[in-house]
Amino acid sequence: MAFGIKRHELAEWKENVRKGEIAFLTHYWLDERFPGCTTVTKVGCRDIEKLAEWGNTYGLSPEWMDNRKPEYPHFDLFGQKQQEVLEKEGINNFLGKK
Repeated sequence: MAFGIKRHELAEWKENVRKGEIAFLTHYWLDERFPGCTTVTKVGCRDIEKLAEWGNTYGLSPEWMDNRKPEYPHFDLFGQKQQEVLEKEGINNFLGKK
């Protein structure tokens, strides 16, 4: 279950993804499959090759890409990997883009 995100934040993320930018969106999230994780960061880009290359720099396999909505392909990051990526990207707020 996702919560703690404002409509305009989601709209901005979607627009940046559509423009082919690597876009970041972090929101609160609860899923019993991932105990102890309370947030998720969606890292998206319409350019799948660009997104896969970006993910590769962090050890993310292209097979892990969520492409259920083809206009918004993204990686879901949580836990230690989320923290690692956000720190390396210099993102210390809940919404950012690279």
